[in-house]
Amino acid sequence: MKALRISVTDRCNFRCTYCMPRDQFGEGFNFLDRAEILHFEEIVRLVRIFIGLGVVKVRLTGGEPLLRRGLPDLVALLAPLPGLREVTLTTNGSLLAGLAAPLKQAGLGRLTVSLDSLDPLRFQQVNDTPVSLDQVLAGLDAARAAGFRATKLNCVLRRGVNEADILPLAAFARDQGYTLRFIEFMDVGTLNGWRLDSVVPAAEVAGLIGRQWPMERMDKPSPDCVAQHWRYRDGRGELGLIASVTEPFCRGCDRIRLSADGAVYTCLFAAEGLKLKSFLRTGASDDEIAALLAARWKRRDDHYSELRTSRTAALPRAEMFHLGG
Repeated sequence: MKALRISVTDRCNFRCTYCMPRDQFGEGFNFLDRAEILHFEEIVRLVRIFIGLGVVKVRLTGGEPLLRRGLPDLVALLAPLPGLREVTLTTNGSLLAGLAAPLKQAGLGRLTVSLDSLDPLRFQQVNDTPVSLDQVLAGLDAARAAGFRATKLNCVLRRGVNEADILPLAAFARDQGYTLRFIEFMDVGTLNGWRLDSVVPAAEVAGLIGRQWPMERMDKPSPDCVAQHWRYRDGRGELGLIASVTEPFCRGCDRIRLSADGAVYTCLFAAEGLKLKSFLRTGASDDEIAALLAARWKRRDDHYSELRTSRTAALPRAEMFHLGG
């Protein structure tokens, strides 16, 4: 394991239809109580243990991580840990305008911002939120002003929903100097209405963009990198494609996930996690927790994406907002 993703909250102010559809996660949904969520000190302790097992990168996720009160304080605790190369964060960008500078000052290395459309109406429809597109774009501007230089944009594509945004998003990223990544719609969890025919294959995206702006495939920066890397032949940036449905990469995956309530998942499509919170709060030593983690990682046999068919969509799986996509 090299990359740890930490969900700092299961709450979100968006109801993206591919992650937390409102008909399933409406006003009456029971999110985690504050007492159930890991404290910052518990997260830092676990990260130290993970570093001892080989983790070198930490990404903070959610839910929407910027909803977690005092998040820059957590970044400040994590960033200087010996052995950790970087702390990064994935956000929907809605609160970034007010937090970009404090996060940078705390030591956050890089940002990834979800952006599924540049059409204001479609943006609000896809994300099912009153938050405006302009608010997210203002967050991107604030991040640049704060000194974030390698910001990535993530777009989840779905057939019949936002294919019209492929070229506008690519043009925006090229003009603004962002690295854009298109992600195939995945059946994470069981409540997002996933269908195989809703997937827009990465190869189709590469063909469409390449006809507009010729590209060439790049070597992966490391064997465990999950994205395809492309660069524009005119020198105006790079593009990433995450083809977890049409070209699974299970065998090279080096990621492990920690949910907001302290469970560890070795796969984005896992049904159950190793519940560490009880060990943390009942006096287990670091060595005992490390042994539990090492044993879980050693015996993992996750390769769901290689087995995926239309029939697997009904299998039990944790929801993405819970385990930190």
